Amino acid sequence: MSATGSGNADAQRIAAGVYTIDPARSVVSFQTRAIFGLTGVKGTFDLDSGTVTVADPVEDSTVEAVVSASGFSSGNTQRDNHVRSADYLDAERHPHFSFVGERLERSGERGVLVGRLTVKGVTQPQTLDITNVSGDEHGLTARATTTVDRFDYGVTKAPGMTGRKLHITLDVAARR
Repeated sequence: MSATGSGNADAQRIAAGVYTIDPARSVVSFQTRAIFGLTGVKGTFDLDSGTVTVADPVEDSTVEAVVSASGFSSGNTQRDNHVRSADYLDAERHPHFSFVGERLERSGERGVLVGRLTVKGVTQPQTLDITNVSGDEHGLTARATTTVDRFDYGVTKAPGMTGRKLHITLDVAARR
């Protein structure tokens, strides 16, 4: 099965099957703005687990990923603890958020993974742009990007001081 349409026109052949995402080799990073847009904030989330099911045809491929809310890290302990608190992610009551990708659509030289993101018990439609796909019958790597509006998930604290939109990049490595 060819990965054509899933991110790179020249992507290597990736065998159909179930691939387990390796959290140690995968990164979920984010960028946002703070203090009324005057400063940038970058950081990461811990990826707990996930699977990529490559289908034939590739448009039927699916993804499931679970991210740890307590794994939010921006390099500022005070901010990180506040974001994990009930004011924002409420990691104690909602320890994980998840993405379920239900189908892959083609859009020029990239794929668009259509699915649902659940944060704090709220599920909303979400798409991921898929690029940089490569792999073989043993494993695959890919990059996914999206923008998440935290207000869509009831995370509305401090609208001027905390960026409303998070630009998320997932660099994923998975093995069969």
